[in-house]
Amino acid sequence: MKHSVAHDLDQDTARKVARHALEGYARQFERFDPKVDWINEDRAEVRFSAKGLTVKGLLELRLNQFIIELEVPFLLKPFQKKAVDVVEGEIEEWVEKAKRGEVID
Repeated sequence: MKHSVAHDLDQDTARKVARHALEGYARQFERFDPKVDWINEDRAEVRFSAKGLTVKGLLELRLNQFIIELEVPFLLKPFQKKAVDVVEGEIEEWVEKAKRGEVID
């Protein structure tokens, strides 16, 4: 599943937003043992476990959008939309913080 979240931030600020959003996601869902591995400054691999199964994903920063891709095992498909909504919510929250000047790195 591929999903995009639009933004109007410069690329450096978008990178900070992505890092903060993924850190917030990891804290919020610690019980699912989330892992984030940055491949480069614009791409991160994300994975977490639920009900003994692993969900893998990718967050990619592009000009004016964040791309979220998730590989969800068949048994977890009912939770796919929720997972995307949570990541999207974290991103949108941090985009708004960035617009208010609250994102510092």
